[in-house]
Amino acid sequence: QVQLVESGGGLVQPGGSLRLSCAASGTIFTLYAMNWYRQTPGKQRELVASITSGGRINYVDSVKGRFTISRVNANNTMYLQMNSLKPEDTAVYLCNARRTSVLDYWGQGTQVTVSS
Repeated sequence: QVQLVESGGGLVQPGGSLRLSCAASGTIFTLYAMNWYRQTPGKQRELVASITSGGRINYVDSVKGRFTISRVNANNTMYLQMNSLKPEDTAVYLCNARRTSVLDYWGQGTQVTVSS
């Protein structure tokens, strides 16, 4: 059973920073591409950042230069460092581990709220 547990969300003022973590268990972490998605009510789930098993990284344009994705395979953990946060970054952030269309797992999500 693959489990993904996110942490690190919270309330932050505009311009502030948060660091999200995703701890994985029950699988060989290094075989999976890892992704951060975000979801807001009434909108489609959005892929924010991804990092492959080989370390190739991609970001959605709206977070480039502000967010940094990373993974520590020895700890089975993925991170998302979020700087210069904006109100429009407010969402539930979800961790995803994907190897195939079947081997595709999700965490429960962590709420990020950017507000003054």
